Amino acid sequence: MEEAPGSQNDTIHKDRGRGGQNMGKRKKIAVRARSQAKSKGGAAKRTTPSGERHAGPGGLFAGLIPDTANFAPLTPVSFLPRTAAIHPDRVAVIHGARRYSYRQFYDRARRLASALARRGIRAGDTVSVMLPNVPAMVEAHFGVPMLGAVLNTINTRLDAATLAYILKHGEAKALITDREFAAQVGPALAQLKRQPLVIDVDDELYSGPGERLGKIEYEAFIADGDPTFDWTPPADESSAIALNYTSGTTGNPKGVVYHHRGTFLEAVGNIMAWPMPPRPVYLWTLPMFHCNGWCFPWSVVAMGGTHVCLRKIDPALIFSMIAEHAVTHMCGAPTVLNMLVSAPAEHRRAFDQVVDIQTGGSPPPAKVIKSMEELGFRVTHIYGMTELQGPSTLCVPQDGWVDLPLEERAALIARQGVRYPVVEGHMVADPKTLERVPCDGKTIGEIMVRGNTVMLGYLKNPKVTAQTFRGGWMHTGDLAVEHPDGYIEIKDRAKDIIISGGENISSVEVEIALYKHPAVQLAAVVARPDEKWGETPCAFVQLRPGTAATADEIINFCREQLAHFKAPKSVVFGPLPTTATGKIQKFVLRERARMATRVQADRIARA
Repeated sequence: MEEAPGSQNDTIHKDRGRGGQNMGKRKKIAVRARSQAKSKGGAAKRTTPSGERHAGPGGLFAGLIPDTANFAPLTPVSFLPRTAAIHPDRVAVIHGARRYSYRQFYDRARRLASALARRGIRAGDTVSVMLPNVPAMVEAHFGVPMLGAVLNTINTRLDAATLAYILKHGEAKALITDREFAAQVGPALAQLKRQPLVIDVDDELYSGPGERLGKIEYEAFIADGDPTFDWTPPADESSAIALNYTSGTTGNPKGVVYHHRGTFLEAVGNIMAWPMPPRPVYLWTLPMFHCNGWCFPWSVVAMGGTHVCLRKIDPALIFSMIAEHAVTHMCGAPTVLNMLVSAPAEHRRAFDQVVDIQTGGSPPPAKVIKSMEELGFRVTHIYGMTELQGPSTLCVPQDGWVDLPLEERAALIARQGVRYPVVEGHMVADPKTLERVPCDGKTIGEIMVRGNTVMLGYLKNPKVTAQTFRGGWMHTGDLAVEHPDGYIEIKDRAKDIIISGGENISSVEVEIALYKHPAVQLAAVVARPDEKWGETPCAFVQLRPGTAATADEIINFCREQLAHFKAPKSVVFGPLPTTATGKIQKFVLRERARMATRVQADRIARA
């Protein structure tokens, strides 16, 4: 009788090859621990990944220590064989007309792992992936770590030079890439002395320019793999599973390393915190290259859900897919919310279900929250960063909030909130003394986080890693206050604080005021050099279609809500530059502000 994928024969890994070596390691650890317990009179000593020595139970409980029978390293890959065994015929992935069941999904992931192994990819090797949200991207989140390799998902909007740096710095042994990005990938590969194995994805839903750069296409590549590939969990749950690079706005991007334990717990935290019920239908509006899609590739599989793939952000397509596939969950930057509420009526589709959407970054304005609710969405505000594997806090709604006036409720929802259930601790504290600031909603400190979902560290950069982890906390660089109810609220990035005439101005506070103007669609505030004040707030504003406003009108509007010194001194209208994840690129705006100041100074000098 044929057994379903993920059955006993699939999940009990045979003691041979690499799997046998791993099992052997775990047995040796258990034996060593038992020996320690006996030699220490019943107190076993174990070494944590951080190098600390911890005593096991002693006295009455001596000898009760982890063994292969009661301990297994945590890995999010384990979610797939379980779901495939329970729901083999349930739809796992939707992409255009394609449908993959969980049985097929599990087979394809193992084929990928097997095919990579046959091409010489080993545990600890880096496999880079430059893909939109297509099935191959979801499969890579399971197939690559099944091999013990490290998944490096790359921002698809990067230029060739930055891409080349990442491939070289991460020592990529293989690159899976979509032909849409050939114009960036080709020149990047040309800069490398050691060429990775290049595997092309030729997606039938893409009809634009591009060419294949490798010797084999993805479907042909995995066809050569073994669907019964006997993968094994990591021997050490602190082993690297993913490598993600920061934006690199102040130099070369930093390589942020995730581990199996952290991604497992972050995936579980997503389910607990949102919460995500069984069988969700998740629409991929969040790029999977961004913090591994905040770890939702693993969360959705854990709950037996369906991945609805989306190559690009298109409001008309989003509404259509929500209605067609009964989407229940999605994530995205605030710009995605703005795109949806600003979509013309002919692009909108009605749907019966409530769609939960998580958003991070800038706090969603009250009018956006109201418009999203009217369209059938329920907004949850989260906070996180690449170094934290995605969300580390979320704004948990209290029972009484639903009865509050919209403006008051929106102000509460816009806060970054309380810690994730899988985060050990966070605090707002003085970055030098590590003393917590008063919970008065006024005193500013730095957000600090610690726990299992914090990164392992920066690749090849122990100095910056140590600096970031000083005092036993992950220093985020984000400045916030803590309210009396324990909810935190970000005031700014340390680098985004505007110091004008000796006064600190929160760019976020000014942006909140700007968003209240009915004509403002997007807004960002940065420091502009000023001869008299040192710096002054400069507002970059993108107006809603069909609206108009002058700089004086915007400035006076802000002066009505803020202390006059906080109001923008200059306003620049036009489209705002954003990342592929929808975040406004403030480093670009800061440079524009500096250039505008230089031009103005030159004109004065010439006069």
